[in-house]
Amino acid sequence: MERIYLCIDLKSFYASCECVARNLDPMNAKLVVADPTRGKGTICLAVSTKLKALGVRNRCRVFEIPNNISYIMAPPRMKEYIRISADIYSVYLKYISKEDIVVYSIDECFMDVTSYLSLYHLSAKELALRIIDDIYQTTHIPATAGIGTNLFLAKVALDILAKKSPDFIGYLDIEEFKKTIWYHEPITDIWNIGHGIAERLKKYNCYNLHDVSMFDEKKLYKEFGVNAEFLIDHSHGYEPCTIEEIHNYKSKSHSVSNSQVLFEDYKYADAIIVVKEMIDLNVLSLVEKKLVTNQISLAIGYSDNLRKATGGNIKIPIYTNSHKKLEKYIMDLFYNTTDKTIPIRRISIGFGNVIDEDFATFDLFTNFEEEKNEHKLQETIIDIKNKYGKNAIIKGLDLEEKSTTIMRNKLVGGHHE
Repeated sequence: MERIYLCIDLKSFYASCECVARNLDPMNAKLVVADPTRGKGTICLAVSTKLKALGVRNRCRVFEIPNNISYIMAPPRMKEYIRISADIYSVYLKYISKEDIVVYSIDECFMDVTSYLSLYHLSAKELALRIIDDIYQTTHIPATAGIGTNLFLAKVALDILAKKSPDFIGYLDIEEFKKTIWYHEPITDIWNIGHGIAERLKKYNCYNLHDVSMFDEKKLYKEFGVNAEFLIDHSHGYEPCTIEEIHNYKSKSHSVSNSQVLFEDYKYADAIIVVKEMIDLNVLSLVEKKLVTNQISLAIGYSDNLRKATGGNIKIPIYTNSHKKLEKYIMDLFYNTTDKTIPIRRISIGFGNVIDEDFATFDLFTNFEEEKNEHKLQETIIDIKNKYGKNAIIKGLDLEEKSTTIMRNKLVGGHHE
């Protein structure tokens, strides 16, 4: 049986939520979601559909909006967006079982509707329109949908065809894919093909998916490794993965990581405070999940060039979740690799190759009693935070002028609630 998938997207979701809250038409109001306290350089989390039609780029910075365009600036409210997204998910469940839904992001989901079409005596387009109408009646949030015979085609139908369709519905099967998408440019409009991949394809004169489909597969594997398989499949409109397989997937490797873009340039000494705070948070996450790690990573980005980074990814000789030990390894890496002369703007810390803490290992210098007490203290801190909130217990370090933990604990998704 040929499967039929829907990919539903909530149009300019954050901006639409703010328009609805102000009794404005999400399709015609000129509104951006951005935090005014962060200045003109802050990124707009969303711009309304009307502003997009006027040429305002999604996720632009505030100062990039033309001066001749008047608009409303709405501070982000992440808790409210999560609540509305949950309400919309409840709409999906009125029609489709959760086993046939994959939530792709807060504003987008995939559905396998194959068995529901005969149940409701509807075509895929009719079912999509019914769900979209229910979303609008329930929340006043506009939505659009892609329909495809596999997940990839549904997503591409959404991204490229639906936005140009009068009813905001796009459809692709293999035949339609070859007619309408094969020669589409720029290739970066295609799902999972970013500018980096596009530049690498450009070296081989591949500018669209048809070019990729005709290119030597051996050369693609040499250039992209195992990821060439996705490019090759998608260039022919194929996607073997199903929603059932996504639900059944279990990752073979795990990690615990934390990153932040600082609100201002930080001097080297001030950045040390933030690095130590982030180590605290990551270690608590390891202990709470009963995991240990033997791999640490650090990336420091600088204000003069955010793409430039120092740090590294190294293995350590033991599996541990000891704060004392992990802090030493991370700080040694920081001291040995960080440029002391350039202001710092981005910090990322990760613990990789994590496994169950039953498999923790030790070195000859391990003080077992001391480590046991440290672990017990970490568990107590976790219990207090879970019961009374993230800021219920803090360290003296968190009270330093340049610390960020207390403030970030009040954010949702990096933004004010």
